Amino acid sequence: MDNPLLDFSGLPRFDAIRAEHVAPAIDTLLAEAEAAVSHAETVAAVTWSSFVTPLEDATERLWRSWGQVAHLQAVADTPELREAYNANLPKVTRFGAALGQNLALFAQYRALATSPEFAQYDATRRKVIDNALRDFRLGGAELDDAGKARFAAIQEELSALSATFSQNVLDATDAFSLHIDDEARLSGLPADVIAAARAAAEKAGKSGWTLTLKMPCYLPVQAYAGDRGLREALYRASGVRASEQGPAALDNSGHVDRILALRAELAELLGFASYADYSLATKMAQSPAAVLAFLRDLASRALPFARRDREELEAFARDELGIDDLQPWDVAYASDKLKQARYGYSGQEVKRYFTEPKVLAGLFEVIESLYGVRVREDGAPTWHADVRFFRLEDRDGRLLGQCYLDLYAREGKRGGAWMDDGRNRRVIATDTLTQAVQTPLVYLVCNFGKGVDSQPATFSHDEVTTLFHEMGHGLHQLLTAIDILPVAGINGVEWDAVELPSQFMENFCWEWARVQAMTAHLDTGASLPRALFDGMLAARNFQSGMATVRQLEFALFDMAIHGDFDAVHDSVAALLERIRDEVAVNRPPAWHRFPQQFSHIFAGGYAAGYYSYKWAEVLSADAYAAFEEAPERLAETGARFLAEVLSRGGSRSALENFTAFRGRPPSIDALLRHAGMAENAA
Repeated sequence: MDNPLLDFSGLPRFDAIRAEHVAPAIDTLLAEAEAAVSHAETVAAVTWSSFVTPLEDATERLWRSWGQVAHLQAVADTPELREAYNANLPKVTRFGAALGQNLALFAQYRALATSPEFAQYDATRRKVIDNALRDFRLGGAELDDAGKARFAAIQEELSALSATFSQNVLDATDAFSLHIDDEARLSGLPADVIAAARAAAEKAGKSGWTLTLKMPCYLPVQAYAGDRGLREALYRASGVRASEQGPAALDNSGHVDRILALRAELAELLGFASYADYSLATKMAQSPAAVLAFLRDLASRALPFARRDREELEAFARDELGIDDLQPWDVAYASDKLKQARYGYSGQEVKRYFTEPKVLAGLFEVIESLYGVRVREDGAPTWHADVRFFRLEDRDGRLLGQCYLDLYAREGKRGGAWMDDGRNRRVIATDTLTQAVQTPLVYLVCNFGKGVDSQPATFSHDEVTTLFHEMGHGLHQLLTAIDILPVAGINGVEWDAVELPSQFMENFCWEWARVQAMTAHLDTGASLPRALFDGMLAARNFQSGMATVRQLEFALFDMAIHGDFDAVHDSVAALLERIRDEVAVNRPPAWHRFPQQFSHIFAGGYAAGYYSYKWAEVLSADAYAAFEEAPERLAETGARFLAEVLSRGGSRSALENFTAFRGRPPSIDALLRHAGMAENAA
């Protein structure tokens, strides 16, 4: 095929995709999808095979091709690709909006739901039809013509605003650099960070060292740099990204206000009291009030621990570090020093043991021991030389799925860590009129530092946990046993439950045997000493109170601005300060511009859903407790978790999945115990 975005014969041809391929491919696939929709509207005898399958076939090709474009724009952005993405985004958004509002398709699904055939369907097919009917209502299918037009216009504008929001954060991050000529100012920084800063300076044709706001540089500066002015400089630069304090072209302030206004209008069009109510229509939580009650209950439990954490840190900074006025750019630095004094180790020391080859081998061994599958290196065209590719096989060597692993931060790559699906599991027809299973394909993306001078990369324990987290998302997609696209993998899973498999995987980063197996010191090759691990374990809940209320601050803010927020008589900044009055113990300065960078809710899928991290943490802690209760039955418990949770996808509710695995509804007790915030831990 001349256009790689139109080639569905195998794996994506990422090495061949160019910006000029985007428009022709998307136009072709949109025409195919629109023709399929027109045919589906007129099918006389509506059955699964005559209606649902053909519609899925055509739209899946469009979404898969567009997914490749969106993925490249996130991990290998260029001006040409961004222009092509932004030019085609409105067309794709308009099609999606029209599809969700199509009354003829809505009527066909209703006919299918009331047909004699429906009673013969299994629970999975019935769930697909029920979800479709719900989504048509949420997509504006029941609006009048004027309402439909306005709904579609809102969705199109929101898509464009979200894309711009994310691009502004990326550009503002990439635009900053701080050149250092005095090596003494780098005192305390890890050797690999200094080497990377030196390489960045050389690339720019300079002597000395260049520091950036990318996480592999920014986080170590905040945690380890002895130069307080250096920490403050990077903190300030990071805190005002994409705001009115930088270039006007990258200012997200107006975008925040506009996104909130459009979301509120969209919810009102559909008869919801707020966007939060609209968002929760597809989640486990029953109402915004229920979410707020959950968050505030957790806050009441966490705040005493958070205040104690802050008081201890202030006292240590004053008495041991000579910092009388603990500022935000001192918190990570003082915390690391306090942890080292209290538990006898530092994050830098631990990082030397977590080398990339050992960490990956350890991760794959966990997967194999839990689920009886094997992970093998595989080959595929990629978007960057650093990207690796793997395949998952069952015990008989049959392919279950494949994944790309893109670990390192670089220019043109969006910050953060995420999993996305490139292709989902489904049954497809072949040329021989038989059926075959299309296996899943996922992207696992992180932003870690790359090894320098031919040495392997080393990861902090937090980064190891992040990798396990994203692989948990990947396994949810890769190990699905559901063959019907709308509920296979993470499709159809309530948004506040998608973090269950990911947070569950993090627990295995705290098991001694696992950690011992995945460590080899960069210089000596020795595994992590038990004494050092014991220190890490003792420090596991170090400042867990502060960490918890920080997440609650974000979640409460998200729910509040999408709830009864009055944009006429209030401001986003003022609302955030009131939330901080309620739960925060570490207050950013007044000039900090967090909302302008909050991509999770303004450019991701977490609007009125950020609470799901804590909501799902209840589920994941309780799920892992089943393994703690029967350590001798690891494989048996893993097989049950696979059968009842991972493999089920969205074919039944997340609560049903959890209850089938655990034998009861979820309990918050395990979360509080794991976080050191149980009643007897005060």
